Amino acid sequence: MNTANKLTMLRVVLIPVYLILWHIDAPWSIYAALAVFVVASLTDLLDGYIARHYNQVTDFGKFMDPLADKVLVLTAMVCFCGAGRFPDWALVIVIAREFAVSGLRLVAVDNGRVIAAGWSGKVKTASTMVCLCLMHLVSPSPMSGMPNYLDWVCVIVIAATTLYSGIEYFVLNRDVLNWNK
Repeated sequence: MNTANKLTMLRVVLIPVYLILWHIDAPWSIYAALAVFVVASLTDLLDGYIARHYNQVTDFGKFMDPLADKVLVLTAMVCFCGAGRFPDWALVIVIAREFAVSGLRLVAVDNGRVIAAGWSGKVKTASTMVCLCLMHLVSPSPMSGMPNYLDWVCVIVIAATTLYSGIEYFVLNRDVLNWNK
């Protein structure tokens, strides 16, 4: 197993660690969960760089890297959703986009075409990870019972970049979906 794949697997291993830290009822645990989330997010940048720069691109990495990213991000979103800080409708947008783009890629592969990650997908991933980090740092307001305004800004950024990148994938690759076949 090469270095890039080891970093991807580290990200996978960090997901349950994050989840355990999230559920510990201690004042420090949210910051420990944030630290794990940041390390896991940084492995995404690093493994991609190493894979491309040192020619360590493998089929395993092509499969596992995006899967690890999605599971990491969705784990954090589900935790925030359970805490009442991430609305379920936004979570459904993220999940639906992931299924739709994955389905589009499957159809493309069946037609002998590979759809690479687009710029908007990279922006979506980066902005989502940054927003989730920010949400770890801000606690909901105990006085109002409502989440902090930053939560809502982050939810809007995540939902908007997710919708935009999903729509862009379909617009740019609409020829893959042959409506008459």
